[in-house]
Amino acid sequence: MKILISGSSGLIGSALAPFLSAQGDTIVRLARSKTPPAGGEILWDPEAGTIDRGRLEGFDAVVHLAGESIAGGRWTPERKARIRDSRVKGTRLLATVLAGLERRPRVLVCASAMGYYGDRGDEVLREDSPPGTGFLAEACRAWEQAADPAREQGIRVVSLRTGLVLAAAGGALPKMLRPFKLGVGGVIGSGRQYWSWITLDDEVAVIHHVLVNESLAGPVNVVVPRALTNREFTRALGRVLSRPTLFPLPAFAARLALGEMAGELLLASQRLEPARLIASGYKYRYPELEPALRHVLGR
Repeated sequence: MKILISGSSGLIGSALAPFLSAQGDTIVRLARSKTPPAGGEILWDPEAGTIDRGRLEGFDAVVHLAGESIAGGRWTPERKARIRDSRVKGTRLLATVLAGLERRPRVLVCASAMGYYGDRGDEVLREDSPPGTGFLAEACRAWEQAADPAREQGIRVVSLRTGLVLAAAGGALPKMLRPFKLGVGGVIGSGRQYWSWITLDDEVAVIHHVLVNESLAGPVNVVVPRALTNREFTRALGRVLSRPTLFPLPAFAARLALGEMAGELLLASQRLEPARLIASGYKYRYPELEPALRHVLGR
């Protein structure tokens, strides 16, 4: 296939592009016009609402991963606006332009996040579960709805409600390792909150699976089948690193250090079940946490 990818320099995009190239696909990167263009890139500026429309004709698929990092700093009002706008404006611009093409792509795969569900305790969350409350839940709803123009023109749209992505070179895992390596790792808050996760290897393979599996449309939970509590996650990470897990981070301390972000990223409980992936026959590379961590960390 000929595939256009936005956010190709991010954690997932930088792994996805070479993976798809190895499958024989032709990859074209959608790059922000503020960066120097490389050969073959298509330029856009989501904030300004500009894009090189003429060059978007004739793609088989589009994978849209671009957006401001949610973990790059405290959530000030300005930062929250950037997080939301970077996703909603970019998705709406891309979906609207794709919908107006003569040769539209067959599928548009858009990033979303498990934050859609909010803090839900022990509730098992499938793709048909209602949205939650909070900043991330509201942002994810608007993010997914921004793809409606493409959906209304018959493009198959898939929203990837991705959990915690485990990778050695980026994302949340390297930040988690620091206290453990110092021997002061431990549970966060009560430790009873559910963390839904997936390895970067499986994340990339899921996107390929979604691209070629025409039965998948709408939201897809991109996590392993069995979510773990933070306590279970912490103990597994301690075993892999051969480090103690005796030093808890109280909820008040997490909120003091990170503000609102702590409540929605670290303390929220999101017990996702990937019902649609399982029904579609996807086979996980790393469905269990300890083997997954050993693979990711080379242990």
